[in-house]
Amino acid sequence: MAVDIEKTAREMIRNGTWKFENGVFYQAFRNGIAGYDGENFLFPDSWSRRERKEAREKLSFILGLDTDLDSFYAEISDSPFAFLAEEFRGLTIPAAPNPYQALVEVIAQQQVNFDFVQRAIANLVRLAGKSLGDVYAFPTPEGIAEMSEEELKSAKLGYRADYIKNLTRLYLEGKLNLELQDWSVGEAIRYLTRFRGIGKWTAELFLAYGLRKNVYPAGDLGLRRGIAKIFGKSVKEVKERDVREIIDPHGKWKGLLAFYVTCYDRKTELERKKR
Repeated sequence: MAVDIEKTAREMIRNGTWKFENGVFYQAFRNGIAGYDGENFLFPDSWSRRERKEAREKLSFILGLDTDLDSFYAEISDSPFAFLAEEFRGLTIPAAPNPYQALVEVIAQQQVNFDFVQRAIANLVRLAGKSLGDVYAFPTPEGIAEMSEEELKSAKLGYRADYIKNLTRLYLEGKLNLELQDWSVGEAIRYLTRFRGIGKWTAELFLAYGLRKNVYPAGDLGLRRGIAKIFGKSVKEVKERDVREIIDPHGKWKGLLAFYVTCYDRKTELERKKR
């Protein structure tokens, strides 16, 4: 089945670099804004064939347009997760346009509420991004490197500002490689966690969000809480190893399943707070 771009956009970080308007998903790039309406890609008239091709590939990556959702739903049809197929039909895992943006956004998410982190990232984007009307292109590594730690902290990033600043420097110096597409998940996690500010949770989330690796942060509170709700347990009863025992048997679909469980937790928490 086709990807539901509205549902997928709803689960994206509201960072000010994209918008969903009148059925069209728009993404800001350094050279302009490109869109996708579920059937057609939309580009500025001035763009070259190469610019259009690159933007088409980026939009497909961001929205997970190549995801075989029918196979995923068949995989979970006889499991306790079957109801998620109806709950979130058409949803895919959103991804960042590039690995550097993914790293910054994942670092910003450490140990904070998702709503709060969205505001902090949007603050950073407004401070250092490139304005393109009502959306911004995400800041470049060079742009963030030029910011003082005080400026970064003004975005409400807290201690994470220091991590972002130092990791950006290492990335620009060529000492931190983020192009890990051809690495195994285990190799990539061992490599990334050598750097200050990147723990296992951050590395796993980066690989999923930045590179679309089939991996998930099993220790994530939202994921553990979602599992607890589905299996009628308390969160304290669900440890990281329990999450892996439940999710890993789904093989190539384990990352997408973990995302659906996390979205289920987010949805039910929002409903609980409204009551």
